[in-house]
Amino acid sequence: MQLSREELLRAYRQMKTIREFEERLHVEITTGEIAGFTHLYAGQEAVAVGVCENLNDSDYIISTHRGHGHCIAKGCDVKGMMKEIYGRKDGLCGGKGGSMHIADVSKGMLGANGIVGGGPPIALGAAMAAKIDGTGAVSVAFGGDGSCNQGTVFEAMNMAVVLQSPIIFVFENNGYSEHTGADYAVGSGDIAGRAAGFGMPAACGDGSDFFEVHAMTREAVERARDGGGPTTLEFKTTRFFGHFEGDPQRYRAKDEVKKHRETMDALKIFRDKVTKAKLLTKKAMDEIDAEVLKLIDEAVEEARAAPPPTPDDLLTDVYISYEGGIQ
Repeated sequence: MQLSREELLRAYRQMKTIREFEERLHVEITTGEIAGFTHLYAGQEAVAVGVCENLNDSDYIISTHRGHGHCIAKGCDVKGMMKEIYGRKDGLCGGKGGSMHIADVSKGMLGANGIVGGGPPIALGAAMAAKIDGTGAVSVAFGGDGSCNQGTVFEAMNMAVVLQSPIIFVFENNGYSEHTGADYAVGSGDIAGRAAGFGMPAACGDGSDFFEVHAMTREAVERARDGGGPTTLEFKTTRFFGHFEGDPQRYRAKDEVKKHRETMDALKIFRDKVTKAKLLTKKAMDEIDAEVLKLIDEAVEEARAAPPPTPDDLLTDVYISYEGGIQ
């Protein structure tokens, strides 16, 4: 299926926004104004956008500790995200979640998750609810290669197959589970192949190629909406920064990141493909670049100026209030 010009421009804008959001955070974190751990998503943009461009607001995603890219790709407000990371009252979660716990239920973004492997059971619950309610919604559980060995993930996969739930398990294999190589930690060396053993379709693709990610996800989403049950997608990708900000990355080979920035940059690959195919012009994408940089500048400035939560906010948003129930 050929994407329209508008769809291609949107996809490029989303990937560029993720890249600049993360590159700017890499700089701002050194100022000491941002508290807590931050895990940057730069390098993996094609996965988040390639997946989420097949979804709508009624579909669900569960993210990971490396979740900024998923949030932006699902449509979360960039300025609200930046305020959240800065711990401001006007952040998407009132400044209480920070980098690893951003959520926006109105966009189907059910939350980032600091627990490795903690997302798939939640995403499965959302998928089961969608199936029972007959909404036609699909749920996506994002995870890294490190999460693929967690028992919670295996249990969610098995139940998804048994109940034929409309869920897609997306593994972003960036080569490292924190500091441990996936080639060591994954016994079979094949995350998608192992997932197929649960009885669901599974495939592995190039996580640096938006078009490959998009096409593979489209097939999985259509299958889920049509009652065909779950799918697992593994995408080989890379991260341009450490596991967390401040990670010395001594486990990586010399010039590894430099090489990956040259050969696995999702934005460069996208630009090269669409210009060669005469689908988009360099000028149109350059204009988006300028607009995105302006947006990120504004997001940082507004976050710095925004007020933090007050002591009165401490006990708010702790319990869900059910109509007619205990509050």
